[in-house]
Amino acid sequence: MQTANKFSVSRYAPERGAMAKLTARDSVVRRLDWPILLSALALSFLGAMLVWSATRNRTSLNQGDPYYFLARHALNTGIGLVLMIGTIWLGHRTLRGAVPILYGLSLVLILAVLTPLGATINGAHAWIVIGGGFSLQPSEFVKITIILVMAMLLATRVDAGDLAHPDHRTVVKALCLAAAPMGIVMLMPDLGSVMVMIVIVLGVLLASGASNRWVVGLLGAGASGAILIWQLGVLDEYQINRFAAFANPELDPAGVGYNTNQARIAIGSGGLTGSGLFHGSQTTGQFVPEQQTDFVFTVAGEELGFVGAGLILLLLGVILWRACMIARETTELYGTIVCAGIIAWFAFQSFENIGMTLGIMPVAGLPLPFVSYGGSSMFAVWVAIGLLQSIKVQRPLSA
Repeated sequence: MQTANKFSVSRYAPERGAMAKLTARDSVVRRLDWPILLSALALSFLGAMLVWSATRNRTSLNQGDPYYFLARHALNTGIGLVLMIGTIWLGHRTLRGAVPILYGLSLVLILAVLTPLGATINGAHAWIVIGGGFSLQPSEFVKITIILVMAMLLATRVDAGDLAHPDHRTVVKALCLAAAPMGIVMLMPDLGSVMVMIVIVLGVLLASGASNRWVVGLLGAGASGAILIWQLGVLDEYQINRFAAFANPELDPAGVGYNTNQARIAIGSGGLTGSGLFHGSQTTGQFVPEQQTDFVFTVAGEELGFVGAGLILLLLGVILWRACMIARETTELYGTIVCAGIIAWFAFQSFENIGMTLGIMPVAGLPLPFVSYGGSSMFAVWVAIGLLQSIKVQRPLSA
């Protein structure tokens, strides 16, 4: 027997009458969730400064131009903002109808990575090189696709008033559609992205009102699958070494444990207010690898100190808090599920990224949302912000 649904049936019953039209007094701009937007912009600005500090002296990376990464980070943010505006303009309900097309496109892109079009960067064969120094990581967009396709399936009959919660058959279909791209991403192998996708699936199921037995079963299956993957040797050697270094930080401090040890030194040296932007000895000395991407938080810890690092956590917390408010206030299960998937994604990825710099999580190659350098990640998180804003804006005026 299904467990009791978390949401009342009446909340997700179809709206009677036409949707109220937005008036000049209550325009789209007025209805935007400004705390989310301003927090995301602030994080992107902080990220630009941190990326600039981490790369301005790295001539081997910046092609002799100290502003190279700063300019590209700003460009990525600008494109992300355009994608957010486009997502709001289209609306999450319009995108709901296009989910089959988006799902098929996502499968094509991640399959293309496994062909000669794919490229290996930092040990993971997860990119498509476009040219001109630009590359695309399709797994970032798969996170959005999984959220949308599962939300569409799990919410359809509930929003229509036919069911109080998704039935078992619907849950199985949703899990199968999510498993297909996750399996392909695992073959790359991109273990960090798969970890995020698993958390997204769990968050979506919890928000959908599906039986809690599904969540318990998936957790058990995930643990069994992890053991099986380890025993079968599916993981690459560098991934195994990362877990070994996490379990024993002193295992190889000059080898597999080098990144984490240097990251902890950088953050620990920052103290309360830090050494000042552009004045961190670890950052200037280029002791921390991948400091503009996966380990960008170490720049904040060293140069801005506890205050600057705490500000990043606060801004991320504001985004998560407001996303929870949007999820609670929406009148359709579809919107709630989309919000829940984004919340699970942002929360886990932020925790994993910051945790690995502190040595409390294994190194998984995940960027810090809005802060780390990287076009694909930046585009994906701004599309997610667009989805949150669309759900907020298109809520009935009476809601």
